[in-house]
Amino acid sequence: MSLDARVAAVRRFNRFYTKEIGVLQEPYLQTAFSLAEARVLYEIAHSAEPTAVDVCKALKLDAGYLSRILKRLEQGRLLNRARSASDARRRILSLTAKGQEQVAFLDGRSQEEIRKQLGRLPAGEQERMVEALETVSRALSAPANGVSYILRPHHPGDMGWVVERHGVLYSQEYGWNEGLESMTARIIADFLENYDPARERCWIAEREGERLGSIFIVRQSGTVAKLRLLLVEPSARGLGLGKRLVEEAVRFTRQAGYRKVILWTHSVLHTARRIYEQAGFRLVEEKKHRNFGPELTGQTWELRL
Repeated sequence: MSLDARVAAVRRFNRFYTKEIGVLQEPYLQTAFSLAEARVLYEIAHSAEPTAVDVCKALKLDAGYLSRILKRLEQGRLLNRARSASDARRRILSLTAKGQEQVAFLDGRSQEEIRKQLGRLPAGEQERMVEALETVSRALSAPANGVSYILRPHHPGDMGWVVERHGVLYSQEYGWNEGLESMTARIIADFLENYDPARERCWIAEREGERLGSIFIVRQSGTVAKLRLLLVEPSARGLGLGKRLVEEAVRFTRQAGYRKVILWTHSVLHTARRIYEQAGFRLVEEKKHRNFGPELTGQTWELRL
């Protein structure tokens, strides 16, 4: 096939797929948002302290066009701008509680549309289509630098992975028994049964379809949030992912109006403890236990917001 023929084939696919997924329809997904506005909301929701410049680079948008979008989102009370605590020249973008609700709604609507499209195909065809899309994504991406990943909300199947990986990794690395896996399953069940998207959140770190880590914020009381289930896969350690997950979780608790964040960890988890300390948490209580087999020193840490 000649280059011209390949170009024509790609253009045919682009025309087909933009029609198939409703990109040409306004508003997007039968909501009040354009596709560009929805993508900007998603980028802000899934980035750590983004600025307008960061969003421009990530989405390759014209600065003037993005400025108009941000203004409309502010007028709709979906977006806040605030000066960075570390650099007064930077204006940090963040979503309001209303903005977070809209992102969750858009994400759910998008998932449902894709689920309908996949539902038309047999399972084997679904798998082949996903593999083909991943091949296209890898081919068109910039050369891998080993550090790229995204943070996204939880999807069906993620919670089973969180439970499994906690059980496996802590058993392999620290010799803990099934008590840890049992506790993780209870935390997950409570989260799913009582999930409040305005005040609770799960983040899954992902790279090219592979899950790399997780973190949760759950409601402890009207003023206190609890950080739970921080996990980073061995293959992703050294990328700063643990720090990024904690920063994202803390940012969310501030936006959600909590006054304090607490967490429970163990003295042997040195890397996690350093991350918590760097984020501003302080140790407030220690207590020994054998809930997971060997004697451990459980620690309660807190961060006042």
